Amino acid sequence: MSQVEIVEVGPRDGLQNEAITLSIDNRVELIARLGQAGVRTIEVGSFVRPDRIPQMADSEAVFVATSNLGFDQRICLVPNLKGLETARRSGVRDIAVFVATSETFNLRNTNCSVEEGLNKAELVVKISKENGMKVRAYVSTVVGCPYEGKTKVADVVRISERLFNMGCDEISLGDTIGIGKPSEIKNVLTAVRNAIPVERLAFHGHDTYGMGLANALVAINCGVRRIDASIGGLGGCPFGGARAKGNLATEDLVYALGQSEFRFPPNLSALIDISWWLAERVGHDPRSAVALAAFASRIGRNH
Repeated sequence: MSQVEIVEVGPRDGLQNEAITLSIDNRVELIARLGQAGVRTIEVGSFVRPDRIPQMADSEAVFVATSNLGFDQRICLVPNLKGLETARRSGVRDIAVFVATSETFNLRNTNCSVEEGLNKAELVVKISKENGMKVRAYVSTVVGCPYEGKTKVADVVRISERLFNMGCDEISLGDTIGIGKPSEIKNVLTAVRNAIPVERLAFHGHDTYGMGLANALVAINCGVRRIDASIGGLGGCPFGGARAKGNLATEDLVYALGQSEFRFPPNLSALIDISWWLAERVGHDPRSAVALAAFASRIGRNH
């Protein structure tokens, strides 16, 4: 069985949902620490309007400042052609585009329909590929939408296949509001892998209902070998509520699998330390069960 790779999404998908906006220096230090812990693929930022997502302001500067840290991939989210131009100017080689399966979610998030979102993505992908860039595509709301309810599996397959056929190198399937159960994740992945080679798929699970890790393990059992995770469980969807858990925590995934299951084994102790370092800066404890348990264990040993 081939080994699993982590796509660390904390510096982008994690931080963009936090109430506190970290400085450029803190974001660069976070990325550097994750690299030192063994992370090889990482989302470093998003080229979006800073008035819409202030947490991602100055992503260009963050990308440039992390250029010599030795990552295999530093991915930047690109919502449109303007964002792509910024990415090209900054020297970005790996970008991400995104489309939700839900019409309402797309309209509220990007002010365009699913079809319009796919057309915009297609133009970004075309120009990116002409410039030798790699493109990851996020398909959001693959299990359900906060406005429209349950998602049809056929819609997930149709949108994923369209993105793959337009030239995307990887399709990351996202349980955006974290409502998916393991059986539902298995159904979605089984259907999509019949249309797209499984080695071109990734899974992006949120932990709103505590199913993030279980769903990631299901994805791995279905043959998916790239799993998105966020240090400390940061991020998540704002529709989950102020106290809801965020993304699947990187350290929880590493603990569950054991380092031997990873192609590039991260250092679990270092990840836990980063999680608590970051907690001091975002103003709340990690949402990671492993980080919380490790803290309690360390306190217990000191008494």
